Amino acid sequence: MALSWTDFKTDVFIDWCPGCGNYGILTALQMTLAELGLEPHRVVLVSGIGCSGKLPHFVKAYGVHTLHGRVLPFAQGIKIANPSLEVIAIGGDGDGLGIGAGHFVNAGRRNVDITYLIHNNGVYGLTKGQASPTLKLNLKVKSIPKPNLNEGMNPIILAIAAGYTFVARAYAYDTKHLKEILKQAIRHKGLALVDILQPCPTYNDINTKEWYAGLDRIDPKTGKPMSRLYKLEEIDYDPTVHNPDEELDKKIAAIEKAKEWGDKIPIGIFYKNELVPAFHERIAKRMPFYLSSPPAKQIIHDSNNSPAIYIDEFLEELKMT
Repeated sequence: MALSWTDFKTDVFIDWCPGCGNYGILTALQMTLAELGLEPHRVVLVSGIGCSGKLPHFVKAYGVHTLHGRVLPFAQGIKIANPSLEVIAIGGDGDGLGIGAGHFVNAGRRNVDITYLIHNNGVYGLTKGQASPTLKLNLKVKSIPKPNLNEGMNPIILAIAAGYTFVARAYAYDTKHLKEILKQAIRHKGLALVDILQPCPTYNDINTKEWYAGLDRIDPKTGKPMSRLYKLEEIDYDPTVHNPDEELDKKIAAIEKAKEWGDKIPIGIFYKNELVPAFHERIAKRMPFYLSSPPAKQIIHDSNNSPAIYIDEFLEELKMT
């Protein structure tokens, strides 16, 4: 039976601020799960702290609401324990690139087959709008007394440098495009990042929905707003690494595109490399029994409550010589 996005709705009251970009992300994710035909009991959503951390409460699937900045360790552990699950990590820019920055970088070394969604609005929305790691230098949003003194981090560039094998950006209010990006990210075999530009109508009065739409820039010829957003798939840009020799060039091209900001902001897939083995493939190459008997599927005791788990093969692999 075909699934509908409503199959992934819960009855939990959604208490985000009116106009929050999180609504678009929630809807796009529910549509994505339905269109991919993913059964709710095969999906695990893992979130951190912040407004974005509430998203698993509103999606009918397994959900884990974790600690501040620790979404990636939890998500990677779940996937490694049970590689048959579809694991989606969710966090804000403060959660993932502030306290969680170390985990963000080191996750790229492993290429665990999970998808990481960053709700990027430049502020700590849950704790009254302090500048987050992605807020640009010298910007003053209404909730901080003086302009930001720190350079803003670029999640796209950082992810590419760290080793993520799928790196994309989307926009929360363009749910159709966001949905298509999410589908490709989840299908990707390896670590996927989707940086989602998500306006915060309560605390960020600079990067607003109207700002992204270009309502402050009227085309003198047409009299229409000139949107700051453009889609990479609509220009001559190929993000895919087709052979190992072009990996560096593709990374450099993606980083150059990711530098664009202001009047022209690209969204879409910046980098995609499926030539790098995913972490479960690396484990299986060393431990051939891993995929058929991963930790989460092992019987740990028999009917007499006696230990039944057999770990000799694991211990043999870990033995120091």
